[in-house]
Amino acid sequence: MSEKFEVGSIVQGKVTGIQPYGAFVALDESTQGLVHISEITHGYVKDVNEHLTLGDEVSVKILSIDEAAGKIGLSIRATQEAPEKKEEPKQSKPKKRPAPAAKFETAETPQGFNTLKEKLEEWIEQSDRKDLIKK
Repeated sequence: MSEKFEVGSIVQGKVTGIQPYGAFVALDESTQGLVHISEITHGYVKDVNEHLTLGDEVSVKILSIDEAAGKIGLSIRATQEAPEKKEEPKQSKPKKRPAPAAKFETAETPQGFNTLKEKLEEWIEQSDRKDLIKK
């Protein structure tokens, strides 16, 4: 098998079978390999039949040769130029409005917002009162 074919070489082949997972391609009368569904073309392939039909002549790149198992891994995608990625216009993120300032009136709400310094003094006083009660 490896006498005729070499990993990395590009050869012509003929599609001899199509399965949900890929296509079998005959490289000569006695050798065939598999083009996995992910190696058929650039992009997502849902159905192999949408891209290949029996008897199609295709260029394939030999990705792997497993002589022990008698398998050859092929790629059609590797023989094609990758499509240029389209630059999608960046969507501007909506500007976040600042949250409306909360209005706290400490005179009306005794448990309202206080600074830590003010609360600390209050806690110390409460603690001192508790100590006096315990004694």
